[in-house]
Amino acid sequence: MELINTKKKNPKKLSFISIYFLGINGVIGSGAFLLPQVIYKDMNLASVLVLLCAAITVSMVALCYADLSSRFTGSGAAWLYSYNAFGRFTGYELGLFTWFLGCCTLSAEVVALLTTLRSFLPLFNTHWIYYVSVFGLILLFSIINFFGRTLVKLVDNLSSAAKMITILAFIVIGVFCIHFANFSPAIPHAATTGAMPLAKHFGAAFSVVFYMFTGFSFIPIAAKQMTDPEKNIPRVLIAVMVSVTIMYSLMMLVAIGILGTRMSKYSTPIANAFGTGVGKWGYILVIVGMLISIFGVAFAASFNTPSLISSLANEHAMLPKWIGKKNRHDAPWVAIILTAVVSMLLVTQSYLFLVSCIVLASFVQYVPSILAVIKFKHTDEFPNHGFKLPGKYIIPVLALLISCYMVTNFTIKTITVGVVVAVLAAVSYFFVKVDEKHETHHRAMLEKLKH
Repeated sequence: MELINTKKKNPKKLSFISIYFLGINGVIGSGAFLLPQVIYKDMNLASVLVLLCAAITVSMVALCYADLSSRFTGSGAAWLYSYNAFGRFTGYELGLFTWFLGCCTLSAEVVALLTTLRSFLPLFNTHWIYYVSVFGLILLFSIINFFGRTLVKLVDNLSSAAKMITILAFIVIGVFCIHFANFSPAIPHAATTGAMPLAKHFGAAFSVVFYMFTGFSFIPIAAKQMTDPEKNIPRVLIAVMVSVTIMYSLMMLVAIGILGTRMSKYSTPIANAFGTGVGKWGYILVIVGMLISIFGVAFAASFNTPSLISSLANEHAMLPKWIGKKNRHDAPWVAIILTAVVSMLLVTQSYLFLVSCIVLASFVQYVPSILAVIKFKHTDEFPNHGFKLPGKYIIPVLALLISCYMVTNFTIKTITVGVVVAVLAAVSYFFVKVDEKHETHHRAMLEKLKH
């Protein structure tokens, strides 16, 4: 989005370290603390192997994003890449789908936050208190975002630092509480009865782990608000994926080593593992870290999601200009309100359902983005600046094949939601009125970029 300068001075942009922390917050959230027991239930100790497989898969997709982000400085990520590769309609569909993904992520993290609070504060089991709290959190995030990037950077950096300290404390101290006997059995008995049961268990665990990495795709969405995005975003994407993979793997190993088969019994396995290993203070420490972590991801989503829909209106003339309106703090206030309204509708759903919607929406934006990499490599229509994907077509083709594997793990209900969103976006495409002068100018800029 274009930055409005009300004081004849450009607003300070996000630095490399701020983008890195934003990425860490966007990836490590509720899944890291609430889903290990779900993964363990399907694959036992082999869940660590599933985690590494998912990390490799998502990292290949992230490398494709790194390649694409080196070609563009505009905000928007997946939808922007698809727009330039395959045309306006595809970009519009992906834009609204990515916005839907952001709203789902915000809602899922808010629901996870209240679910965590419910585990030790019975007060939140009262329905009206629960719903007042989830709606209130979304409203709070919206108010903070009304004041622009200054508060965003402060909250994001603090929550990211606190989150990483908590995770590192769990790994470093927890490793001394491991009992190696707890690493048995390696695979659940049901998964050893044949190839099909093993594939079923692997697929169920893979889908859950996949969700734990999906937040990386939001890093390029606010590219216009970052310093030197063509060079910094690729570096941040790689740094975030490596950091998160190492932390997830060690967290899983330590938790299994402490709890063993009891891992599948707890809704907050990491907190219970630390509590079992070092006492009540360990449980409290991780619970606090969980709350900070989940808050951080929700906050990052509340910042990135309005930036996306604002860029659709301001930079690319795909939505009416009033949707991209900003206040004196350079915050897209209309987009913030629209995001809050949709997210408030979604928080009425369950956490696991929202997780499945996020995985589906991620799949929908990954495939066109990977195809865009292949096209741009073939045509060299938008040259790279600062980062070039090695191996030419090898990484995008592998990423495409493995991403398509996700289709086999979606439920009918989840696919139905995806179809409904796609149809609604397609219908709205033919009714949305935009400023023709703005659109003509944007197309002229695209043609200039191509040459």
